Amino acid sequence: MATEILMPALSPTMEEGTLAKWLVKEGEAVKSGQILAEIETDKATMEFEAVDEGIVGRILIAEGTSGVKVNTPIAVLVEEGEEVPAAGASVKPAAAPAIEAVPAAPAPGAAPEAGAALAGSAPVATGARVFASPLARRIAKEKGLDLTAIKGSGPHGRIVRADVEGAKPAAAPVVAAAPAPAAAKPAAPAGPSTEAVLKTYADRPHEEVTLDGMRRTIAARLSEAKQTIPHFYLRREVRLDALMKFRAELNKGLESRGVKLSVNDFIIKACAVALQAVPDANAVWAGDRILKLEPSDVAVAVAVEGGLFTPVLKDAEKKTLSALSAEMKDLASRAKTKKLAPHEYQGGSFAISNLGMFGIENFDAVINPPHGAILAVGAGLKKPVVLADGTLGVATVMSMTLSVDHRVIDGALGAQFLQAVVDALENPISMLA
Repeated sequence: MATEILMPALSPTMEEGTLAKWLVKEGEAVKSGQILAEIETDKATMEFEAVDEGIVGRILIAEGTSGVKVNTPIAVLVEEGEEVPAAGASVKPAAAPAIEAVPAAPAPGAAPEAGAALAGSAPVATGARVFASPLARRIAKEKGLDLTAIKGSGPHGRIVRADVEGAKPAAAPVVAAAPAPAAAKPAAPAGPSTEAVLKTYADRPHEEVTLDGMRRTIAARLSEAKQTIPHFYLRREVRLDALMKFRAELNKGLESRGVKLSVNDFIIKACAVALQAVPDANAVWAGDRILKLEPSDVAVAVAVEGGLFTPVLKDAEKKTLSALSAEMKDLASRAKTKKLAPHEYQGGSFAISNLGMFGIENFDAVINPPHGAILAVGAGLKKPVVLADGTLGVATVMSMTLSVDHRVIDGALGAQFLQAVVDALENPISMLA
């Protein structure tokens, strides 16, 4: 039976995408796991795999088409020998996009999984996740099968047609009736309408810039973050003279290996160490609970054309400065070409935004939900200071502002964390211990 291939949701925040390139042609046979197309999401260009075998009967969306909504049919897959449905003919749609994960029933008391993309992301479902092809879902539905009880033999453990054809349905569990949904609250005013703004500036020369997926996502997530997260701010200055001297010595010794550490590398390491020293600050907001993470997964904002990414350096507390430097350079380079995979920019419990290289002395960053905090880093400047012996001197001083989610971290805890960051930066050799 002919099956529609639907535009997949390749990231939690994706609502539409651009079908950048087809890698198959009409009439071509495809196998499970074969790459069908390249799709541009709101964050990256990603490959889209086939999850069933068959023949590409018809391509419905031409390559280069933008604004294709998730779950829109993009092609029709037919079985060998099957007649291709005429254009516009009714074709049984796939039950879900091939990439979609279906949550299994969570264990009692299980905490929701936390994760975020740039400026926040949609919440991830709780419990184990089951991947299945559209055809497998349809057969399972017709036979009354529970997909969570079937082991998949397809790519990455996906359930395919062969897995469900021989399976037998299990007894249906008794499901309690869902409570009636609460009445929706009226939405808060979102500012002047498009029509009102256009009318205001109708007689002034201007250029309209259409929002792409990334810019739309940034606008939506940051508006949500600023409106729903109770931010408060803690500010500190840190003297960098010891760090600058230590960095110069390390870079001289690492020159033969082609390694050059940046001040940002030390800041990442200092935050990773501080999250371990003050573990209660290594936490995220999960709706009705707080999740305290064990590893220091530090996200770092990277400016790209039209927006920014926050790739995540996982287990940063365990990595050497040179390893963090190499990983950060790789992530930043691929972020600028939108080649990051979702798992590389989702998650983390804490973020860093460094505008010091642009000469910004200090600023307040918006928290990237569900993170508990974000550190805004300014430029290191020569300033007059009072030295330890009471005399006046000159030191390189850097301003830092910690934006904190008060639901996750209280003032005293945030102060302890920021002190731990300052201690690590002013005693940089301690980060090598």
